[in-house]
Amino acid sequence: MSTGQTVKETFPPGLSNAFLFAIFNALSFQIVLGSPIVLYAQTLGASATVLGIISALMPLLVIFQIPAAQYIGRIGYKRFVLSGWAARVVCIFGLALVPLTSAFLDAQARLALVLALLFGFNLLRGISSCAWLPWITMLVPAQLRGRYLARDAAVTNLASFGAFVVGALCLYGDPRPWQFSLLFLFSAVAGAISLIFLNRMPDVCPPAEVHAVGGRVPWREMAGHKPFTRQLLQLVVWSVAYGGITPFTVAFLKSWSGLSEAKIMMVAAVAFLGGLSSQWFLGAQLDKLGSKPVLGFACAAWTAVSAGWLVLAGGALPSRLGFVLMLQFLMGLLAALVNMANTRLAMAIIPAAGRDHYFAVYSVVGNLALGVAPIGWGLMIDAVGARQFHWLGLNWNKYALYYAAAAVVFTIALLCTRRLVEPEAAGLEALLREILIESPYRFWLRFWPRS
Repeated sequence: MSTGQTVKETFPPGLSNAFLFAIFNALSFQIVLGSPIVLYAQTLGASATVLGIISALMPLLVIFQIPAAQYIGRIGYKRFVLSGWAARVVCIFGLALVPLTSAFLDAQARLALVLALLFGFNLLRGISSCAWLPWITMLVPAQLRGRYLARDAAVTNLASFGAFVVGALCLYGDPRPWQFSLLFLFSAVAGAISLIFLNRMPDVCPPAEVHAVGGRVPWREMAGHKPFTRQLLQLVVWSVAYGGITPFTVAFLKSWSGLSEAKIMMVAAVAFLGGLSSQWFLGAQLDKLGSKPVLGFACAAWTAVSAGWLVLAGGALPSRLGFVLMLQFLMGLLAALVNMANTRLAMAIIPAAGRDHYFAVYSVVGNLALGVAPIGWGLMIDAVGARQFHWLGLNWNKYALYYAAAAVVFTIALLCTRRLVEPEAAGLEALLREILIESPYRFWLRFWPRS
């Protein structure tokens, strides 16, 4: 190799286990935290508010990352995550037994058991996940983080699509309790397998700064770090808009279309194909363009998607499955883009000193908004109930009002992205030029099926 040749950066040895872990982890958590658990709760008579609480448990309990972050230095990244993930798998095995208790427990008692087990599952996840982002930040070189996040999103969405296909097969026909039990058992086994690859990931020692501050949370430094506080504001607004859109769209499809649980699972699975396409939509371009233009583009597109659901819920369009599938695809793609861009931006702007606490606060603030939002949206939907009125050619029912409100909040999130601080980011114009002008053939060819 000549001395002038550029050395290509590669992922560190053993990081491939992170992608294998992501695959089996997605096969597991998408069943316990996604549409399958929503559909099972609906069979037990859960209201929109209860569905909001189920969706809120995971993000709300991330708050325990803040007190847990001080123990990462003495326990280590791998051991911290591995112990928490192993304990939560036990909760999934317990969840698999709940449908089998229908012979001697009524629906309300089973719903209470589901909520209790989901609380334990998400509590353990909330505590142990505080070590994940600092661990990955130290493992992956800065210039490869966008590529890593795009690949991680791709394998996660591919596995999530597989989980929903398995769910559709398990819930085929008029699902009985044992079918839900089988599906939850599949989730537990997949979670147990994911632990094997998690244990094979390379470990790194937490930086010396963790020990130097003695566990003190650097509140003053965080409040004075303008790039960090502005990202938190944008993250909160987007999380309020996004929180609840998945479970309430499932509930809307169930009431609007009358589709069976299996068919709704297949429709919802299309979102993961959209998430999978994020690898080809941006790929390494995220490192080139930066996070800020991607977030601006995604928030604007989310507003349009919410408007699409609004015209469906308001009866302005006939029930066309093709339009629903397009919206589901875009939801998956845009959610993946926002998650990748936000995570990469946090990795770029969070300083090394106090990194574990910064990441804990970043995760907690965003997830608290994600947790509170579906409860609030669910209360609003239940409060509207069967009331409706006609205006602007739309039937303004509870779901139409929900999607209209979500579109307004996504617009506010778009305005917040303009204040983000990312010195090396390109403008939104550069992203649109890349997509539409400079290389449209090469860009859109990524989506063309190859023989």
